[in-house]
Amino acid sequence: MTTTIRALIAEDEPILAATLAATLRRLWPELDIAGTAPNGVAAVQQALELQPDILFLDIKMPGQTGLEAAQELTERWEGTRPFPHIVFVTAYDDYAVQAFEQAAVDYVMKPVSDTRLARTVERLKALTVRDAPAGDGLAQLVEQMRALLPAAAAPAERLTVIRAAVGNMIRMIPVQDVVYFQALDKYVNVAGSAGDALIRLSLKDLLPQLDPDQFRQISRGAIVNMRHVTSASRDDAGKLTLHLRNRTDKLRVSPLFAHLFRQM
Repeated sequence: MTTTIRALIAEDEPILAATLAATLRRLWPELDIAGTAPNGVAAVQQALELQPDILFLDIKMPGQTGLEAAQELTERWEGTRPFPHIVFVTAYDDYAVQAFEQAAVDYVMKPVSDTRLARTVERLKALTVRDAPAGDGLAQLVEQMRALLPAAAAPAERLTVIRAAVGNMIRMIPVQDVVYFQALDKYVNVAGSAGDALIRLSLKDLLPQLDPDQFRQISRGAIVNMRHVTSASRDDAGKLTLHLRNRTDKLRVSPLFAHLFRQM
């Protein structure tokens, strides 16, 4: 019995999405295109609901890029179904193309040509038809996403004190007392030994100001102070969770950063 292979397309230009879908149907009639998403946020939601075997992600989309959507999926994917094989679609991102050439996950350039997409289709058939072990797609994506992580910024002057809002007051929190930073909607929560507080500085701007020997990014939305980590555990799916000193909350580590904790 032939297993139906399902695909999801994420593309903010309806004409381009329709063209890609039509070309895929012509090159791979057996492929079930389960849906299309107009942006990265919708792509993540639909991917979690539909759990496709293949996900075509446009890199540049409003709200959330394809790369950001892929990273979020690595953190939120649950269940026993294998992580989808991801094909990035790009118009002109030379840096991304160079990284894709060196990694396992495929890419296609806009405008998508039949010849180039046919090669991608043959590769996807080989990946999806064979009895690939669960997690292959995730392992491939994590390898690629690490290649695409931005280079470390030039060291900035190190923060020694965090000025954070607690109600109507400004609290001075020594950096060594911070257990972790966690991104919220418009703020960053500073989880400290003596309680939590809020700051407006983004994690992207905050990270270069922290000592890399002490603080590590563990997901898109969290940076942890390693001095407050007591242990790490893995669940049956292999996902890593950090346990913290004097706090009951636990922090999930994204697969993208799990290699930083191999010795724990």
